[in-house]
Amino acid sequence: MKLTFLGGAGTVTGSKILLETKYKKILIDCGLFQGVKELRLKNREAIPFDLSKLDVVLLTHAHLDHSGYIPVLVKSGYKGKIYCTEATKDLTEIILLDSGKIQEEDARRANKYGYTKHTPAKPLYNVDDAKVAINQFETFEQNKWHLIDDGIKFKFLNSGHILGSVFVVLSVDEKIIVFSGDIGRKDPILMYQYEYIEKADYLVIESTYGNRVHKMTDISEMLLHYIKKTYEKGGILIIPTFSVERAQEIIYLLSILKRTNQLPQIPIYLDSPMGVNATEVYFNHKNNHKLKGDDIINMLSTVQLISNISASKAIVNSINPKIVLAGSGMINGGRVLHYLDKCIADKKNSVLIVGYQAEGTRGRALISGDSEIKFFGKYHKINAEIFKINAFSGHADQNELLDWLSHFNPSPKLTFINHGEPHQSQALKTKIKTDLQWKCTIAKLNNVYHLD
Repeated sequence: MKLTFLGGAGTVTGSKILLETKYKKILIDCGLFQGVKELRLKNREAIPFDLSKLDVVLLTHAHLDHSGYIPVLVKSGYKGKIYCTEATKDLTEIILLDSGKIQEEDARRANKYGYTKHTPAKPLYNVDDAKVAINQFETFEQNKWHLIDDGIKFKFLNSGHILGSVFVVLSVDEKIIVFSGDIGRKDPILMYQYEYIEKADYLVIESTYGNRVHKMTDISEMLLHYIKKTYEKGGILIIPTFSVERAQEIIYLLSILKRTNQLPQIPIYLDSPMGVNATEVYFNHKNNHKLKGDDIINMLSTVQLISNISASKAIVNSINPKIVLAGSGMINGGRVLHYLDKCIADKKNSVLIVGYQAEGTRGRALISGDSEIKFFGKYHKINAEIFKINAFSGHADQNELLDWLSHFNPSPKLTFINHGEPHQSQALKTKIKTDLQWKCTIAKLNNVYHLD
């Protein structure tokens, strides 16, 4: 057997791991590269293996950095199935359709205003490509073994990261290989905590926060503080929001603040068609999260869900105080750019960053203190206050990663560390070797690793 890391190595985007056995080729995750141009250009590179010999794709969860390249794979000739949980399929459908739409809009805008080196600019894939890819999804229950063939079976176990997210456990001729995907927090706001695994011959683990311990903070208190601070200035609070998980967490916390009469009298909008659709998916999968019936009712009465484009334009153009949750979470595109276009130059307004910001994204530029950011083909002066809440993270920190690892008994023969910027992966490697005395290595992009 051999593993090749085709993405998510040395970076937190583009997750793709190819597992080759004597008689099967299996791809674990199929994510889009995001962030700096050097990474984004990798999405345009030729696929480095024969798609006709790829047997199946196993998807850990719906996030774009794990699923967003699937339409390219299918468009390029992949005819096989994509296996995942039912909730992951529902969320991935929303995410891929939105991604295709944004790429179409970006290409159209680039061609209209001439800020492109390509004539014409073309999307990596469009909405129709995403629809075709979705037809190749097949869903499976968690906590059960499912056969790929006589010698290979797989099992999905809850990873606690987002709705439907799982660890992939593969048994190949009695050898167990575990792929963590993204690991959630020990006590998530909405999700059930990750499950422990006892046995693995080989393990691939993410390291997004491999160098960090999340601070113990009262998220609701911080959220309320920034809301009040902006409200007292008579400004608008813009929260660039990941449509899956983060949007639902913030709406839930806002609903508690409203129910306890702590919120100012101010309208709150979730202006994101994808966020609205994803919220409905959460409500439809009641067994996959901790929300109760009353929680859902309170959430729906707290936030106005905006999908219609004319309603969105009216909210963008209104200068009245408000709270707006809008995608995308790293400010790569989406409706949040229209709000920033109107608001970011005014010091009475605020932007609250509530999630991980990959290198090269506009979100990373904001929290790094840049004086301006570029979008819609021009630079925008940053005068609005920039706030950040780290505690919202949906990724396990160093202590939580070690907690999960400590339940493997015996230890894996070899642990591969991926899905982290270099300093994060190196810190986790040092910690694992020091605390657990395990053999581990940091996965390198396009390297082939042979498994005994």
